[in-house]
Amino acid sequence: MEYKVGDIVKLKKQHPCGSSEWEILRVGADFRLRCLGCGHQIMIARKLVEKNTKGLRTQD
Repeated sequence: MEYKVGDIVKLKKQHPCGSSEWEILRVGADFRLRCLGCGHQIMIARKLVEKNTKGLRTQD
């Protein structure tokens, strides 16, 4: 899968706020993701994002 800044990623596990959708803010060896439910931001390894992605919604 090709990930770009602005895409929405649906991950397998939910965030404690109840949302499982994240916006990609930075792409590289690590991703910066922002939770669409509460706005919390995290840095996560590319490998983990690729492994746990359930769906990808691109921003055209």
